[in-house]
Amino acid sequence: MPALHELTAAELSVAFARRDLSPVEVTEAVLRRVELCEGRLNAMVVVHGEPARAAAREAERRWKAGAPLSPIDGVPITIKENLYTRGDPAPLGTAAGDLAPRPEDAPPAARVREAGCVIVGKTTMPDFGMLSAGLSSIHGITRNPWRLDRNPAGSSSGAGAAAAAGYGPLHLGTDIGGSVRLPATHCGLFGLKPSLGRVPIDPPYMGRVAGPMTRTVRDAAMLMNVVSRPDARDWMSLPYQPVDYAAQLEGLSLRGLRIGLLADMRCGLPVHPEVSAALGQAARALANAGARVEPVESFMTARMLDGICRFLEARSHLDLAAMDEARRAKVLPFIVEWATWRAAAFSGADLMAAYGQVMAMREAAVRAVGRHDFVLSPTSPVPAHGAEQHSPSDDPHDALSHIAFTVAYNMSEQPAASLNWSWTADGLPLGIQLVGQRFDDLGVLRLARAVELLRPVQRPWPTP
Repeated sequence: MPALHELTAAELSVAFARRDLSPVEVTEAVLRRVELCEGRLNAMVVVHGEPARAAAREAERRWKAGAPLSPIDGVPITIKENLYTRGDPAPLGTAAGDLAPRPEDAPPAARVREAGCVIVGKTTMPDFGMLSAGLSSIHGITRNPWRLDRNPAGSSSGAGAAAAAGYGPLHLGTDIGGSVRLPATHCGLFGLKPSLGRVPIDPPYMGRVAGPMTRTVRDAAMLMNVVSRPDARDWMSLPYQPVDYAAQLEGLSLRGLRIGLLADMRCGLPVHPEVSAALGQAARALANAGARVEPVESFMTARMLDGICRFLEARSHLDLAAMDEARRAKVLPFIVEWATWRAAAFSGADLMAAYGQVMAMREAAVRAVGRHDFVLSPTSPVPAHGAEQHSPSDDPHDALSHIAFTVAYNMSEQPAASLNWSWTADGLPLGIQLVGQRFDDLGVLRLARAVELLRPVQRPWPTP
């Protein structure tokens, strides 16, 4: 039997129902795992030891009474720092942030608490979530459990590291350009970026979503059943659909399925040979299973990618400009340089031109995927970069050239997921991305489950 901290949410749900295991003993095992690994990983902002134990005792009583709040009642979960939890500070990864305790749960945190999940603690993120890396001016460096000299990516960096290290089976991150999928690919996980509005959040923003990061597709589907429930605070949310993602996960036939193979976006960073090789293996496996795998030309242009970069730079520059000098000096210098090197001189016309390119990218992504049932691509063009690098380029004037495969689907509101396929020669995970039509979150989950069954035997999870 696997160690308790390695059990999936699905396995725990069954074990709790049979009374083979208790949420109390599982929570203790997860807390021991955190204590064992955290000194090397630095994935947690705060660990809720005693509140987690109290929540586990309550869940144990409910399971014994045959009245669990949900199938994942008593299952341990971590939540990214910027998904507010009642009573916890949320400085948004920066030493310039507000340390006042938040007065209420954000919608995803409220839903998992209502479902009885045991909130183990909050996970790290970089300054304002504007890095695909585990570097933060307040939290320090978060490291990749597969290799401590490598980066977990970001901005859901702590969630990725925690999931790979076994800090329980369920983890919640956020994604506005790849921040769930990039840590998933670099940490060997499954990560779903849902359709915009499928999982209510507060505050909502263009392209910003919350999504599950787990070791298995089924665990993500179980978590989606909970976090997709409605919340009036998200005025951008989709009309609620009571879909049981977990119950409908199995059985997708790959025969005849039209899958577009987008091997090269032709802008941003070039695709690493080992990433290309993993993608080719996945495409051949799908074709051998009966899918019609067809090459897709890139729909992204360098102007579109630069447009979203300019838009995000302008947004962050506005935030920095509102700070006094002393507070701004606390922000990670890389972020300050990235947000000011050209944005300080943007005109209104510059910003509207950038926004126009974002809308062009949105239209192009929807049209490109619409010609197929799904699209298969790399998640990241490169394997995990160095732990102390701010991005694969480590250049604040070229900070986002690695998000060309992920960011378009935030803007187009389409569901997209990263699933581990294989590893580099030196043992780093290599993920593939699966993209669906707008609002077809169930379809992406079902395809991911089918691919999960096709992929090579996976390596044991790391013990950092």
